[in-house]
Amino acid sequence: MNQPFEELKMYQNFDELANDVLDFAKEILPEQMLYLSAIEAGEQRMLKIANDKGDIPMVEGMQLELNQSLCKLIDFETKQPVVLENIPNAEQLGDWRKGLDEAHVRSYLGIPIVLTSGETFGTLCAINNQVSLYEQKNVQLLQRIVRLFLYYLELERYAWKDALTGLYNRRYLTKQFDDHLGQAGAIFFLDLDGFKQVNDLYGHETGDIVLQEVAQRLQRVVREQDDAMAVRLGGDEFILYFGHADTKEGWEQLAAQIVSVLSEWDTDYRVSTSIGIVTYNEYRPMLQDLLQQADIALYAAKSSGKNAYQFYELVKK
Repeated sequence: MNQPFEELKMYQNFDELANDVLDFAKEILPEQMLYLSAIEAGEQRMLKIANDKGDIPMVEGMQLELNQSLCKLIDFETKQPVVLENIPNAEQLGDWRKGLDEAHVRSYLGIPIVLTSGETFGTLCAINNQVSLYEQKNVQLLQRIVRLFLYYLELERYAWKDALTGLYNRRYLTKQFDDHLGQAGAIFFLDLDGFKQVNDLYGHETGDIVLQEVAQRLQRVVREQDDAMAVRLGGDEFILYFGHADTKEGWEQLAAQIVSVLSEWDTDYRVSTSIGIVTYNEYRPMLQDLLQQADIALYAAKSSGKNAYQFYELVKK
């Protein structure tokens, strides 16, 4: 699942606020074409556009590779805006100027939108079919608008995400599951082996670090899968949701990969994971039933010696 593209569908009043942001921006730069974009996994989507210019080929909903966009010039770590007032004379753009000229883009202002977690959300940008002057006070006003927009984004994300790990929460899992009826998939129910000992011996601060590291590793796993996401239920329990079909052998390979990934620690403490797996077809039962079945399989994996996975189908037999 593309995030934050899918996530945005759940934000209350997003369209209204996005339009307000662009309305404020139009007061500052009335002659510019303005847009809000979201960025995820090297792709950029144009969420909202104001002051359309017919000779600039950009429309709402348009999605393109980030490396084909001027927004690729933004350093999202420093959060500094990019200002190009005269693109035809911007020698640093090299041969890229020709393509921009053909698209009638002759000036650009890009302001990064970065969450407090350091995660990139997207950009607020101004482009024009003419060379433009972007006064410093106007750039600063747009940055203030972005900060206000960020407050809203943060509040929405708290409703759908776990504060410690940044993974999605059970509420988001339920919403996604209900919104994707009629498709096969699988649920992996993970519980960390040895996590209690980490908390007891090294303290809860170290335990939190372990949970955050586990979350990062699970995020890397789901990024390699179609229609997948990682969820923290609470404590040291996690869910991996896969909204696509696969063979039994495919799920086994993936489970073995996850067990391996979560058992490798270059630290004094050691944790691993046990996984309960339930698969379903397009005529799937309720999420709560699937979670209960995955939990039964997880208990069987724990009972078998931990650091292992077990399928619910095998448990039933």
